[in-house]
Amino acid sequence: MFLELNNVGKTFNGGGEESFEVFSDIDLGIEENQFVSLLGPSGCGKSTLLSMVAGLEEVTSGSIVLEGETIKKAGPDRGMVFQQPSLFPWLNVKENVLFPLKSSWPKKEAEERVDRFLQMVHLSRFKKNYTHELSGGMQQRVAIARALAMDPKILLMDEPFGALDEQTRHILHDELMKIWQETQKTILFVTHSIQEAIKLSDRVVVMGTRPGKVIADFKIDLPRPRRRENPDVIELERKVMNLLETEINKVLKEELSHEFSH
Repeated sequence: MFLELNNVGKTFNGGGEESFEVFSDIDLGIEENQFVSLLGPSGCGKSTLLSMVAGLEEVTSGSIVLEGETIKKAGPDRGMVFQQPSLFPWLNVKENVLFPLKSSWPKKEAEERVDRFLQMVHLSRFKKNYTHELSGGMQQRVAIARALAMDPKILLMDEPFGALDEQTRHILHDELMKIWQETQKTILFVTHSIQEAIKLSDRVVVMGTRPGKVIADFKIDLPRPRRRENPDVIELERKVMNLLETEINKVLKEELSHEFSH
């Protein structure tokens, strides 16, 4: 298995005696070149799980193994794309993508890679622009190019299109599909959107909450591109929504009872 999560648990220790269990006993295996989405209500630990695969958060229990190597810290074999593009405003587009390559790639090769990936995300003619001169969608494409230029084994995406308007999001869905098919990267993608997960993924892993756990794993064998009006897509959306509604109601009940008890 390419990426393995074995009995993974995460607990945050609050002040004093208090600790908060985000999730426990998460078991998940991901094959190479798969596009897998994590879907679930707020608070189920999707982003925390992704950060742990990235090596940005410590594992409390269990292990995360990428190609036989246990993940202990962040590394260039995992490319991360956040909801906010986290670009350097004092560097232009090309310099932003080049930045993480400077220490590990020969200059000429690094520049060739940057040009290739800027071309792939259709930003070649904007390479001398600064990030404040770009739209939100363009900034996110710079972030994707930067992550890909490092040639990671896996691309980790934390709601990368969550802050964009619907039209831009649909355009970037199509872009991401082309990039994924061209680069054959393994992608682990966190989203709140059922439609987005079904449109993009080979598998949709649904997480429940309090504490977080995997409650379903849908393998999606529908041909791409997937259209919302396709009856199979509608049926799958309904199944996932029914599962999620139960979890969301559980969260709401807990929050309301917590409010009334104070």
